[in-house]
Amino acid sequence: MEAHLRRLERGLADARDAFSAIRALIERTDRIEHRENPTMTAAPSTSAARTTLSSAGLAAALDSVRFAAGTGGELPMLAGVLFDLDGGDLHLVATDRYRMAVARMVADWHEGPAVRITVPAALTDAMRALLGDDGPARLTVEGDEVTLEAGGRRAGGTGLGRDFPDYRRLTRLPAGRRVTVDVPVLRDAVENGPVREGEVRESGGERFDLTVLALAADGTLTVTGETAPGPGHVAVNRAFLLQALSATGSDRLVLELGGPTSPLAVRRPDDEHSFSLLMPVRLDG
Repeated sequence: MEAHLRRLERGLADARDAFSAIRALIERTDRIEHRENPTMTAAPSTSAARTTLSSAGLAAALDSVRFAAGTGGELPMLAGVLFDLDGGDLHLVATDRYRMAVARMVADWHEGPAVRITVPAALTDAMRALLGDDGPARLTVEGDEVTLEAGGRRAGGTGLGRDFPDYRRLTRLPAGRRVTVDVPVLRDAVENGPVREGEVRESGGERFDLTVLALAADGTLTVTGETAPGPGHVAVNRAFLLQALSATGSDRLVLELGGPTSPLAVRRPDDEHSFSLLMPVRLDG
């Protein structure tokens, strides 16, 4: 048993190392990466990038990632949503280091260079308020300025001006076992099922509730109250899981579980490019 727990702890350390790449990328200079991968730099572009998107599609994409944005503090570059536009593909990304959400959509029309800009949370919310069910949305990024026009209204401002973590590194984690879930049923099980007390969060010093998911060999997913972790178990922040389930607006989702030491992925069944990742929490005892 002790040897098994040591293996789990080593595996959890590996998973945490993957997520700690975010902090490492923030705290260290990335001059080498800038030379090798110009699209990852936050330096202003010399010409404007303009794109036209579905207003409803952009609204849905923003809703699916906004919940995961950080609040600033020691990591101000996380207090917003990354707009990563390249060749007509727009990736929206948000993370607070404990979870990450990614959404992708394809532009109806695009011109200009590849650009990356982190839009502050308040400006992101103002943009979202412009978006309705019909009509196009026109996004313009020029230097460190971003503007969205939709429905005859406009919201714009300055990006955070800081480098956002390389989210692509966290999309290459090993695949786990997948199970399709009925979201209302799972939400009810999480809200009313067993809850465990988690560790103290780094910021704020408050404890948070944990939900432990167990995936049986026959593909059955349950919320378990077992006191010891098993190979098919993963424990995550209960509130974060509920937010991830609600953010997509879908009644069917795919959960990908890699075990107690691997992040939990919440995916849309119809879109491999849009998902959330939740960091696992170690179960003691």
